Amino acid sequence: MNETFRHTVVVGAGAVGSFFGAMLARAGHAVTLVGRAAHVQAIERDGLQLHMAGNAAGNMAGKPETVRLRGTTDLAAVREADLVLFCVKSTDTEAVAREMAPMLAERALVLSLQNGVDNPPVIARHVHGAGRSVVPTVVYVATAMPEPGVVRHFGRGDLVAGPLTAGEAADPAHAARLQALAAFFVAAGVPVRVSPTVMDELWSKLMVNCAYNAISALAQVPYGRMVALPEIRELQRAVVREVVAVAEAEGRHLPLAQALEAMERIAPAMPGQFSSTAQDLARGKPTEIDHLNGHVARRGAELGIATPMNQALHGLVKLAESARADQPAAPPAV
Repeated sequence: MNETFRHTVVVGAGAVGSFFGAMLARAGHAVTLVGRAAHVQAIERDGLQLHMAGNAAGNMAGKPETVRLRGTTDLAAVREADLVLFCVKSTDTEAVAREMAPMLAERALVLSLQNGVDNPPVIARHVHGAGRSVVPTVVYVATAMPEPGVVRHFGRGDLVAGPLTAGEAADPAHAARLQALAAFFVAAGVPVRVSPTVMDELWSKLMVNCAYNAISALAQVPYGRMVALPEIRELQRAVVREVVAVAEAEGRHLPLAQALEAMERIAPAMPGQFSSTAQDLARGKPTEIDHLNGHVARRGAELGIATPMNQALHGLVKLAESARADQPAAPPAV
């Protein structure tokens, strides 16, 4: 566990990537954010303005913490990285991973901090070799970026990381790298748990996303209002049952009783939260629905498992996307 990470580069620095990059930077580590021009310009000019939950700065009217770190729009920044936080939208994973791969240093560690279960294998197809590894990472944090250069943290901020393949799970050297990675983040105030069954946990998070994201998006309501309706709670349970059936067919351990319990805990914990899909739809941006309910519907069809609820939610969000494509973007819903 004596491996150190000298330079972290965040690829796709939106709210989540900027938050974790800021946590590392405020602990004294070299961090570069690769993001959109307006966000980069604001960071270069004023530093990243971080509003942390649980203290005075958690109030947007209060004074935020200014975190100094580098920003760029150039993906070539990954040449300097031994640790990459890969945070792009799932729809961009293939293209960005392909472009990034030739520039990655040997033995670079790439953490996929993304929704869905299909991103880590896609990244690995492009960056495999020369000692490089892709680490599936489950993210538990509530953040938003109300304007360029500003990140608001609402709660949590912990990660679960683990091996992507059975070979890596059996490799003591890879296990040591993961422990070193966890220690690196923990020292920066980011709790990390290393799990040999991280892909099961990614499926568990996918299950929660499938139960909440599309419904919140279609109705443009927060989680608390969603679950106030018995009809919506029953719809969510039906979605969960379908996800569990597909996960089990994929060889994943996702017991139905535990899945339903985990889903039920989300709304009381975050009653005012709008899903990321709801925020994307409100802004007129493409959503990740193809990699959430859409992924479950596709895999269900391939495996011979009926997923009518996930299929319907996927189709309705796609319809809402197309209907809003030519409309002016609405203010962000946070």
